[in-house]
Amino acid sequence: MLLLALDTATSAVTAALHDGTRTLAASSVISPQGHGELLAPAIRTVLAQAGVAPADLTEVVTGIGPGPFTGLRVGVVTAATFAHALGIPVHGLCSLDAIAHQVHLERGPQAEPGQIVVATDARRREVYWAQYELTAAGIRACTQPAVDRAADISEEVGALPVAGRGGQLYPECFGDALPVLDVDAAALADLAATRLHAGVCLPGIEPLYLRRPDAVPSTKTKSVLRQR
Repeated sequence: MLLLALDTATSAVTAALHDGTRTLAASSVISPQGHGELLAPAIRTVLAQAGVAPADLTEVVTGIGPGPFTGLRVGVVTAATFAHALGIPVHGLCSLDAIAHQVHLERGPQAEPGQIVVATDARRREVYWAQYELTAAGIRACTQPAVDRAADISEEVGALPVAGRGGQLYPECFGDALPVLDVDAAALADLAATRLHAGVCLPGIEPLYLRRPDAVPSTKTKSVLRQR
């Protein structure tokens, strides 16, 4: 396995290479508005660091959100195009899962089991969120990804330790903040490799937008006749 992982669902523009056992190279830049400009250079960086040519890759995985429309589609379209050009499989993974998995990796296998919430910035004073159980064996999603106003999330969920920028933006709505704020493609790649080795069928790359984009077509018809 030689897997290229990408994610643009959060403020990070991130890419990584994984050989099925370990991360070979990784790049992450925090740039909420720079996904389109920075993702291709990040891919070139990790390929060069690992001494790998694109033709050596066996598969691509991309975070499918949830995330803001414009940033998220950069990663999804790039992954789809890259895989199509090389004739290799492309997979999707929930970006919130990747953040929870990174928390699991940083806690270590000896950590006590527990639950966390992952909450990322959805703008409009809302967050994309999901609840997870962390055990020595890995992560288990307790809820489906959702988008809500931070203040409307239940007290039971809000009291849990929180990863993602939602906890930083709305500290009054969540429990203790964890240090993982954005997706790291190295964690995304590790989670994908773990699940593929276990025979899990990864989802496709349909983005988890969860709501309509801010930009909508105008419903007003303009007259082409000059008014006098």
